[in-house]
Amino acid sequence: MVVTLLTASGGVLGPIAYVLGMIMNAIYEFFHLFGIQNIALSIIFFTFIVRTLMLPLTIKQQKFTKLSSRMNPELQKIQAKYKGKKDEVSLRKQQEESQALYQKYGANPTSGCLPLLITLPIMFALYSVINNIPAYVTSVKDLYEPVATGVMNTSGFQDIIKGIVTATKTMRLSSSNDFSTVNFVIDALAKFQKTQWDALTSAIPAMKDVIQSSYTNIAHVNNFLGLNISEKPGWAFPGILVPILAMVLQFVQGKQLEIKNKTANADPSANAMKSMNVVMPIMSGFFCVTLPTGIGIYWIATSVYAITQQFFVNKYMDKIDVDELIAKNVAKASKKRTFIKETEPAASMAQLAKLQTKSIDSSVNDKAKVTETTSEGQENTADTSSESAESTGPKSISEIANLLKNRNIEKGDK
Repeated sequence: MVVTLLTASGGVLGPIAYVLGMIMNAIYEFFHLFGIQNIALSIIFFTFIVRTLMLPLTIKQQKFTKLSSRMNPELQKIQAKYKGKKDEVSLRKQQEESQALYQKYGANPTSGCLPLLITLPIMFALYSVINNIPAYVTSVKDLYEPVATGVMNTSGFQDIIKGIVTATKTMRLSSSNDFSTVNFVIDALAKFQKTQWDALTSAIPAMKDVIQSSYTNIAHVNNFLGLNISEKPGWAFPGILVPILAMVLQFVQGKQLEIKNKTANADPSANAMKSMNVVMPIMSGFFCVTLPTGIGIYWIATSVYAITQQFFVNKYMDKIDVDELIAKNVAKASKKRTFIKETEPAASMAQLAKLQTKSIDSSVNDKAKVTETTSEGQENTADTSSESAESTGPKSISEIANLLKNRNIEKGDK
């Protein structure tokens, strides 16, 4: 796997992007076996595979949404009951009643957020892989190496690369961008469009043939229906079709979710969701114009798959009875609470036994210390008294009988 700028500074997303990059590389190599070298086709299949792997999270989120449609009216009543009350007692009662309501339905307040928290890092890492294909697909990286190696053998190549990048704002430069390795140079070349390739040819005329040959091969794998996925689609035809399709399909996807997940009219989030379903597609269309075409193709593939997936998920969710879902959730939550109750006493008993053992050991040690500090005379007195008690005590059965007889006579006198 290539270690470029992305994988070296990927942070938390680095390991996720690495795994997704392995999937992307495997897909590209699979098509390569059949003589197909096309990044756009690999991106489409890559999107479908990753979205399929995330299907369990989608279903879980849909189940929580269906459960919320039954639970939200009661939750809103509790919120209205304590509206405007900020004292500690009211806040505690509201929390207790809300918690009791969640237990009634066997739901967890974080259930709706958990799939999203898991999905978002995957989606950001997914975007990183698609935006840095040479960093993860070995065969594509090999197409850039002849140019990168030749450029590095040119005197003053770093100033040449930085000059082209700065003039065209191809990528953001920092102090770490010294272009001292092939991977750093490939990172820059992967962002080049035709204008930058022409500028590189003019700056290094001796490499004209190598640059043109490599650019031809790179353009071939980047071609999708006459569009270069590494370049911006722009406002002209046919490139403008990419942002338009991305915008329309995302709008359809939003309307599909809005119809399925519509709740009571009193739900304050309903209007916000409607606004988001209008604003987000427009923003996506604008971003598609300014970003490489490959990102737009990814968004289109995502929307197509999501619309198809949601259609079948809706069919599946329609067969699920809400009461049956609530019963299963309650049973599952009850089982979990029982397990916690069974394990907690066991832990406390173990701790209690440990504490008691410590107290017994300490008392024994204290007695031992007292015995050690006692004077020899006291020890001798104790020994003498015990010995005298033993000497004066009854030594035969007849003596024991006489003692009992005398004790009975004394009791009778009293």
